[in-house]
Amino acid sequence: MRKIALVFATAVFVPSLVLACLALRSLRDQQFLIERQQAASWQGLAGALARQVNGTLTEQRHEFSRRVDELISDRNVYDVIGQFDSNLRQSWPMAELGFVVSLEGEGKVLSPSLYADAQARTFRLENDRFLCNKEAVEVSWGSDSHTQLSGALTTLKEFSRLSPEDQKKAASGYAIPGKDDSGPSSKSVFATKSGKVPVHETLPIKGPPAEAEFRQLIGDSSEGTLARFLQNELKLLFWYRPAHEPQLVFGAQVNLARLVNELKAFFTIEPNLQKEITVALLDDSERPRLNSNSKFHGNWKRPFVSAEIEEVLPHWQIGVYLNNPAKLSESAKTFRLTLGLLITVLVLTIGIGNWLIVADLQRQLTLSRQKTDFVSNVSHELKTPLTSIRMFSEMLAEGRVDDEKRRREYLGIISAETARLTRLINNVLDFARIERGEKKYRFAPCDLRQLVSQTIESYRAQLESTGFALTVELPNAPIEVNADSDAIAQVLLNLLSNAEKYSAERKEVTVVLRTEHEDAILEVCDRGIGVPAGCEEKIFEQFYRAHDSLSSGIQGSGLGLTLARQIARGHGGDMTCQPRVGGGSCFIFKLPRRRQDHESDAAARGS
Repeated sequence: MRKIALVFATAVFVPSLVLACLALRSLRDQQFLIERQQAASWQGLAGALARQVNGTLTEQRHEFSRRVDELISDRNVYDVIGQFDSNLRQSWPMAELGFVVSLEGEGKVLSPSLYADAQARTFRLENDRFLCNKEAVEVSWGSDSHTQLSGALTTLKEFSRLSPEDQKKAASGYAIPGKDDSGPSSKSVFATKSGKVPVHETLPIKGPPAEAEFRQLIGDSSEGTLARFLQNELKLLFWYRPAHEPQLVFGAQVNLARLVNELKAFFTIEPNLQKEITVALLDDSERPRLNSNSKFHGNWKRPFVSAEIEEVLPHWQIGVYLNNPAKLSESAKTFRLTLGLLITVLVLTIGIGNWLIVADLQRQLTLSRQKTDFVSNVSHELKTPLTSIRMFSEMLAEGRVDDEKRRREYLGIISAETARLTRLINNVLDFARIERGEKKYRFAPCDLRQLVSQTIESYRAQLESTGFALTVELPNAPIEVNADSDAIAQVLLNLLSNAEKYSAERKEVTVVLRTEHEDAILEVCDRGIGVPAGCEEKIFEQFYRAHDSLSSGIQGSGLGLTLARQIARGHGGDMTCQPRVGGGSCFIFKLPRRRQDHESDAAARGS
């Protein structure tokens, strides 16, 4: 048995504990995993929104090129140059200022006039040397070769409706059906900050920094975007070179406030997302220019995830903030608790299952040993009476017994041993029927006092012949029960047989029949060796014997008490065992009385 338990522990329980320990160790990383999953999800949102902003800027640049073509169409281009600034601002409100640069020679700013107004004068003072190729600036080169999403994802609502796979594609920059503004004729240039280059950006600007003049920046491209930082303030410039006037470059300094206003539609979030996150457009100083939740008061400099808008608006980014950052910790804590409880329950289940399997295996092994002992006991108990019957019957048949008294004695022994064999075989057959569920009782009204009296009288001779003193106490009035008479008689005979077999020197048997409330109580008491302590219930188990017949010399099959209890419970009663005061045992058989019987008793007590 110890080997079996060791095998189960080694093969099942120990590996389960190891797996449980590994699972518990993994619980410590659940918050990191949850944050990573959340970050991947919101990073896709931020990346998609950043590409939407880039797409809008590209559309505005194309709109600027179209407005320039309208202003110079069917007219002498040099007649338009003088009024280009004012005409552009009137026709295209997005322009803060319009300018024209001639690339002939070293280059010359043709518009606006230095004396037009204060804004024009400031622009000329800040940009003349650069636009006239007399000053090189440190720049980072980029291109618009990526696919824009402005045609497909116009608001954050559409991102929330994407499938998880498309959200991952949006986060990774894969093409999603939209408007493709890529082309070799467009170019975006970022002139880096002087003395103020932020170090917090999450996406590096494409291309290594280098110095270049304006002519080098635009190259052979027909249009593009140029972002400069002047006095730590971003200036966004669109430029366009007409195909029929390649030496002229028309440009516009974009009004960032109006441009930001054009992006408001992208920062509308559905209610289910608005409860969880706030999305903001941060400028190069990490100040929110737009946000989806005016009530959010978190640290704008520390978004949960962010995405750079790259060269068009350098150092601007889309930031995603959690409205309740503690919710992640709470979710991780709840997940750890739930998973921990689940692991604990599973380990306990495995442990209890192992224990039940081992216990059942032990029970089956014990039952197997008991069945083996049962076969030995029955063989022994069959052999003894058969030997006596054969011996005495042969003596009588051969005429070797002349004494009539001796003949009657031998015939009595043969009869007793035959009855003993009959009881043994009936017990085995009844037990087999009960195990198969085929045992059926023939219930009928009967007088329990008369049935007990007749059964005792049939066994009295057997008891008295072996020197037993039999005391019987029966009530004066009949006791009506609804029972199978043969089954009740079999119970009483088994009890009397046990009292006979397990009695030593004090050969006394007392049978008492009485009533108690609605039950009839039959007690069979002896002065035998008694039932060992702790075995009062085990003796009613099948094949169990507190005193083994082969070692103690006491014959028996281990089925008598099992059948007695099963018959008692089949009649709605019970069978118990109690130690008897002064030594021995007392077996109590309780049987329900018929209803009219105890109603008549109650009436008698009342009268």
